[in-house]
Amino acid sequence: MTVLAIDAGTTGVTAILVTDDGSVRARGYEEFPQHFPQPGWVEHEPEQIWQAVLSACRQAVTTADDPPTCVGVTNQRETAVLWDRHTLAAPRRAIVWQDRRTVALCERLREAGHEPRVSELTGLRLDPYFTGTKLAWLAEHDGRSWEGVRSGRTHLGTVDSYVVARLTGGAAHVTDPSNASRTLLYDTFGGGWSAELCELFDVPMAALPEVVPSSAEVGRTDPNAFLGLDLPVAGIVGDQQAALFGQACFTDGQSKCTYGTGSFVLINTGGSAVRSRRGLLTTVAWDIGDGPQYALEGAIFVTGAAVQWLRDGLGIIGQAAEVEALATTVADSGGVVFVPALTGLGAPDWDPRARGTILGITRGTSRAHLARATLEAIAFEVRDVVDVMTGDAGLELTELSVDGGASINNLLCQLQADQLGVPVRRPQITETTALGAAFLAGLATGVWSSTDELATTWRLDRRFVPTDGARADGSHGRWRAAVDRACGWAEG
Repeated sequence: MTVLAIDAGTTGVTAILVTDDGSVRARGYEEFPQHFPQPGWVEHEPEQIWQAVLSACRQAVTTADDPPTCVGVTNQRETAVLWDRHTLAAPRRAIVWQDRRTVALCERLREAGHEPRVSELTGLRLDPYFTGTKLAWLAEHDGRSWEGVRSGRTHLGTVDSYVVARLTGGAAHVTDPSNASRTLLYDTFGGGWSAELCELFDVPMAALPEVVPSSAEVGRTDPNAFLGLDLPVAGIVGDQQAALFGQACFTDGQSKCTYGTGSFVLINTGGSAVRSRRGLLTTVAWDIGDGPQYALEGAIFVTGAAVQWLRDGLGIIGQAAEVEALATTVADSGGVVFVPALTGLGAPDWDPRARGTILGITRGTSRAHLARATLEAIAFEVRDVVDVMTGDAGLELTELSVDGGASINNLLCQLQADQLGVPVRRPQITETTALGAAFLAGLATGVWSSTDELATTWRLDRRFVPTDGARADGSHGRWRAAVDRACGWAEG
């Protein structure tokens, strides 16, 4: 018995088949293009996402002996997608979570005094990161597309809603609370779309998807649309919450960090929605049918993307995997500090006008020093979030579970343990985002009976223990001084 999980990420789609013992039987992966029409703008073509879904799933399914029993979907969050409710064609490109075009719109709303009320209802903040600001921008600047939204011809949603619509041939227009709570349109504490927020962002509530549990049968795939398969769609969850679930962090105080394009640290706060006083986000973790579970989140926009920049922008490495070997050729960064604010700063500083900064360069600086400074920056960014997180949640961090592409980097994991002062544990299966979607779908369809059973499938690959004295070596203080210099750089 296997479960098909679709992870529609920022740069590509991963599909995995998960067996009932929690192992991965088959995989598929397909990248899709990134579009950058202006500086600070990031867009995706929805049809290219869908074609990547088909390709990745075809790769996974055709290499397996038996067809899957159900499908779960996880996704890049906050990205705003529009599609025709009948033809499923997109009238325009999606605006990606990384996109910064709504900086001025957010400032206008903030100056008008709306942020306290928005935060009160959502647990978020006014930032270009979130879906509602992107939809407000479309209402103001893309009248042709927005006319379809107002007339009811065009549906709105995040990537999960779009993928499920395509899977079901348009029969289902749904999302789950974990994704809805990232839009600035959802009452995170009361539940449900907020008429007040929809009015503020000029979003017709009728165009939004129905909010359904994260683990429940919400439709069936259309064989004519999806590889000839007729399967229940039984799991929907945002990618970071999926990773928390896939890491079996089911108990209050358990936490994980996913190293991807950005890095996202979440700590499970159980049935209590904890409000942050210092720049973290309150989010719904999941709802498996017995009410919402919450998490406190620190969203870091650029971590793995900084390694990609070393490769694509500077050309100092040929492949991302080379960064560890290069960084280990030097004992330290040689005094170089890199703040990778390439698309502004997320938690806990939240400065969309911050820009990438490299300090401490001398004639002796080599590409190896910059490679090591990049890995150190990732560890520092996560430390910043965890230091705030444990204070806000009133919880003690005893260890951190890690996953995502960069978690295979042993040097990064050791640097992370050193900066946090607690062990870092890496599972055998690092594709925990897709794994979480599979677990949620399998729970709804009887593949697994409970989260207790799921917890027994988690297997340790390696545990990294902090080096004595490393946390207090002064390097973090230099990092914070560099962050101060990076902030507010892009004026106007």
